[in-house]
Amino acid sequence: MVQEISELLPFEFARANRVLLRVNESDLVVSPDANHSAVTEILRLNNNIETIKSVDAEAFDKILSSIYSGGNNSSESVMADIKDFVDMESAAADLEDTGDLLDSENDAPIIRLLNAVLAESLKENASDIHIEPYEREAVVRFRLDGVLTTVLKPSIQITPLLISRIKVMARLDIAEKRLPQDGRMSVKLGGRSIDLRVSTMPSSHGERVVMRLLDKDAGRLQVDDLGMPEKTATQLDELIRRPHGIILVTGPTGSGKTTTLYAALQQMDKKGRNIMTVEDPVEYDLPGIS
Repeated sequence: MVQEISELLPFEFARANRVLLRVNESDLVVSPDANHSAVTEILRLNNNIETIKSVDAEAFDKILSSIYSGGNNSSESVMADIKDFVDMESAAADLEDTGDLLDSENDAPIIRLLNAVLAESLKENASDIHIEPYEREAVVRFRLDGVLTTVLKPSIQITPLLISRIKVMARLDIAEKRLPQDGRMSVKLGGRSIDLRVSTMPSSHGERVVMRLLDKDAGRLQVDDLGMPEKTATQLDELIRRPHGIILVTGPTGSGKTTTLYAALQQMDKKGRNIMTVEDPVEYDLPGIS
């Protein structure tokens, strides 16, 4: 279904005109600010549309993101296209940052591979992306529910070029490969704004890279959105409302510690309190909190 939609309505057209065509359901989904000329033209060209469904702007954005962020170019299929590669390390430094990754028309194999890996990580709700070079191969792993899972094994020759592109986007020194570096970059995918915290670490077979995905929408969750048992959520809400004290949140990487704390901050009275967080780096910007 995603492939059919992507072929009929390109992402840029759907986003700009605020219209989505659901092929299997034979209906047109529109936002309140949809381009009426575009709607008329779609109806003229497609006789199979039976209904027009209107949803609010927020719901439309979520549907748009869910439909197109998966894409039809998985990282495996992009890898299959990379056969004879050229030295693109110097070219990577000259590439400008893309706007929305789904708008990118750059067919350079490394760019497409990175875009596909990022798109797939969001589709799978990964919290981290690990790129690890070894003696005979490299692996790309996603952290899913706290557990690292191998999703791709790119060529060991391609991996340094992929890492160089990541370093360029994160504004790191691509010539420095003997020292660890930390950076940050922002990308858009299917209308979703994603921040990535990038860390590099030298190893015996090249640099390792870890990218922590920070979905800005995750920083706006409420405690009720976390899926806690009702009793636990009630206890946490009661603790948040106390005038003083310490709440200790523990757990392994990717278990939701930061998400839980930010959800708690969302519940607090920002107008009646002076709220500050002590963190390095600051992961999410919340209004009323510094």
